[in-house]
Amino acid sequence: MTAALSPEGHRTSATSPRPERRRRLVGQETYETVFGTVYVGLATNAMLVVACLPVLVLLLATDPTVSWPALAMLSPLVAPALVAAFAVFAALSADGSTTAVRTFWRAYRRHARRALAIGATTSAAVVVLAVDVAAVWGARIGAAAIPVFVTLIVLTVLTAVVALAAVPELPGVRLRDLLRTSLYLAVRRWYLSLSALAVLGLLAGIVATRPAVGLGFVAAPLLFVVWGGCRFALRSVVTDGGPRLASDAAS
Repeated sequence: MTAALSPEGHRTSATSPRPERRRRLVGQETYETVFGTVYVGLATNAMLVVACLPVLVLLLATDPTVSWPALAMLSPLVAPALVAAFAVFAALSADGSTTAVRTFWRAYRRHARRALAIGATTSAAVVVLAVDVAAVWGARIGAAAIPVFVTLIVLTVLTAVVALAAVPELPGVRLRDLLRTSLYLAVRRWYLSLSALAVLGLLAGIVATRPAVGLGFVAAPLLFVVWGGCRFALRSVVTDGGPRLASDAAS
């Protein structure tokens, strides 16, 4: 090691090492991704509350066992909100888009008509089947009829969930073909469908017991899990050349 004189006459080391810069453990892009994802989740939760406000007010302010007819009439309003939330998740997964509010309401306006049709059909079918269950409850025929009705209710809900996830993915497919394809996928990918139903049941339980936690923090992550399972199932009918219907996917 050699020494040299500084302009002020002090002796300094010519080969003294420079202090190394500390490396960042987490990059700027990681911070932006994390905060962007958190923002999308919170914004989606807020938009879901706004879009489903009539249903939530009726559900939380009344006894569902008494007000179920009104809940059945308002429940189709949940369908466009779910479609819009699924569109936000798709945009986030595709290119990391964090424009949650704009994406939500744009998808809501674009797909509201088809989503409302799916929601109304599902609500009507579930109400009819539930009334049938109540009618044969305790009767001799109920032992054979109730499992059939319950299975039909589960299939109806699963078909609706897959169809709502498919609405933004297959905007040009007729509603009848969309429902038929969704039913086929719900049965073929039963393990994904039942997992999605379990997650929705968990979300409903959290909202019923802790509405602030369920609607403010938990809704978006759990719905993202539901959307991911449905999106995976839809890969078998969405190809580069365009949508394939259930009859083609089965071959």
